[in-house]
Amino acid sequence: MTVIETLSPPDAAPARRPARTRVIWLFVLVGVLAASVVASLAFGSRTVAWSDLWSALGGAEGTLEEAAVAKRIPRTLLATVAGAALGIAGAVMQGVTRNPLADPGILGVNMGASLAVVTAIAYFGLASASGYIWVAMAGAAVSAVFVYAVGSLGRGGATPLKLALAGAAISAALASLVSAVVLPRTDIGDTFRLWQVGTVGGASYDQLRTVAPYLLAGFVICLASARSLNSLALGDDLAAGLGERVALVRAGAALGAVILCGATTAAVGPIGFVGLLVPHACRLLIGVDHRWLLPFSALSGAVLLTVADVIGRVVARPAEIDVGIVTAIVGAPFFIHIVRRQKVTSL
Repeated sequence: MTVIETLSPPDAAPARRPARTRVIWLFVLVGVLAASVVASLAFGSRTVAWSDLWSALGGAEGTLEEAAVAKRIPRTLLATVAGAALGIAGAVMQGVTRNPLADPGILGVNMGASLAVVTAIAYFGLASASGYIWVAMAGAAVSAVFVYAVGSLGRGGATPLKLALAGAAISAALASLVSAVVLPRTDIGDTFRLWQVGTVGGASYDQLRTVAPYLLAGFVICLASARSLNSLALGDDLAAGLGERVALVRAGAALGAVILCGATTAAVGPIGFVGLLVPHACRLLIGVDHRWLLPFSALSGAVLLTVADVIGRVVARPAEIDVGIVTAIVGAPFFIHIVRRQKVTSL
């Protein structure tokens, strides 16, 4: 019997009703994701007809429209998996820290991965795609530990507000260091500037094959920690009383989140606010049970990043706005709303 079931009322009817609601929302999200994928394939600097879309999905590339769709397929896949990874990573970080403001971007994890990759390329000549991922994961892990250590200083320990402030300050410092590394290198500056904003443009099947094993490992670790995250939500003492090894649970779940953040940042750059928006929206829909919250966060994150990429391509035709800019435009006001709406203490 799980913690959630233990705390449920004895009446079976109320328990079934939320389950039905979750299933309904699950089908809705799957439908929205399918529509988002179709929109990503159909819309861009060149809008294509349905006939061109279906023929391109069948492998045809004889016309400009079919070639455009074929080029959008890996981009759409990358946006989907990257959004899912960031959505789950945000939900796990919020569960591990019991901090409703936790997010890979706000806590400095993405920027730590960025600095590690930029430094390795500029000073150590790193050129391997898999090497980018390992370096990014190491940078994400170091940054996460450092932010948590700084946020734990002083009276009260690692409160949500202190962690958010520490993460924002350290993110700003790391962003300055990234600029300091990139600016003198005119030979790589343009490439880094595009990547630093966060973009899924230029995605390829080779890139997807490289990042897929790491994302799969991160997904498995995070999803396996769902029951334990439910216990952590009750507090460390009660979780320990229920048989959870609190430190081990936190370390394992955080490892999964760091793998997802590092691999995603290596592939698309430091995209912010997805991990903040998505878990909050999912909690409003289906509650706080992480066994449901994590899969819903994956689907919602995939929808958000895919839609943001479509918006960036449509509103600036024939040019495009990088997806990291679109998510920042949406996410910054949402972050301010969260801080102003309620007294932020813990989940």
